[in-house]
Amino acid sequence: MSNMYTAQATATGGRAGHTKSDDGRIDLNLSVPKGMGGDDGPGTNPEQLFAAGYAACFQGALGVVSRRDKIILPGDQTITAMVGLTNEGGAFALDVELQGSFPGMDEKQAMDLMKAAHEVCPYSAATRGNVDVRLSVK
Repeated sequence: MSNMYTAQATATGGRAGHTKSDDGRIDLNLSVPKGMGGDDGPGTNPEQLFAAGYAACFQGALGVVSRRDKIILPGDQTITAMVGLTNEGGAFALDVELQGSFPGMDEKQAMDLMKAAHEVCPYSAATRGNVDVRLSVK
């Protein structure tokens, strides 16, 4: 298997620090949400970054699956990723829900597409067996 692309980012200062990609396209301050005991400052956090990446990647996987299966996706379909951080006994874990919106599409067909995309999405492959990922259609 050949590597098609490698992203690189460096963080300093942990959750209340800064992160920047090697090409400068990402250059963000980080803040700790109030729910985690932080000051809820203006910066983003790792869970938001993961949610943004997962939603975009999953939507790309939906495109792959819909082309493969010759299904036309609604032009205004969206994927929303909700990423939670849990703590049980000092061990932290992620909790994810991927919610698809497919205006005008049959709910069963939309859920079948979600399930198929979940099988090919690299984020889904990386989390499989490690993170509780739930799929839903609204």
